[in-house]
Amino acid sequence: MQKLVTLQSRAVPMPAENIDTDQIIPARFLKSIDKKGFGNNLFRDWKYDVHTYEPNPDFVLNNPKYSGEILVAGNNFGCGSSREHAAWALTDFGFKVILSSFFADIFKGNALNNGLLPIKVSEEFLKEILNEITENPESEIAVDVEKQTITFKNKTENFEIDSYKKICLLNGYDDIDFLISKKQAIQEFELKTQII
Repeated sequence: MQKLVTLQSRAVPMPAENIDTDQIIPARFLKSIDKKGFGNNLFRDWKYDVHTYEPNPDFVLNNPKYSGEILVAGNNFGCGSSREHAAWALTDFGFKVILSSFFADIFKGNALNNGLLPIKVSEEFLKEILNEITENPESEIAVDVEKQTITFKNKTENFEIDSYKKICLLNGYDDIDFLISKKQAIQEFELKTQII
């Protein structure tokens, strides 16, 4: 995984609430165990007209004025099934941070396991960000993982993150990488506890 220490980026507004994992990546595209390529079908049924298969010009990801590595979503993002592919699709598309006022627990865990940072902010802050980036797409958001802060237009909120997952994000570790980083300490412990 890539390290995520700080990020300053424009953002994509998606104010819909209760976006579930089947909307993020429809079940019919879950035929691969390789994490690459899922970004092509991110929000597939919203990106394309179901009758003509042409890009839906009203969908935000098809609007060239919106871009960035941060997705700003409505309340209860990632609800529904436990598919890890939702996090794969979001990261493969290029998102590094998702903002919402609430995340489904399983989605939150899957996101963190795949280097995608879900940041829970207050409903008021979320509304302010959504309104501003919708009207002014060039506005940027700053995220500092070490300090656990998100800053937008001179307003800063702190966010919570599991301390273990914070270490993983800051170092670009998955669970195996983290264990490998502790190899010397593990070996030293084994030597001390060997029975002769």
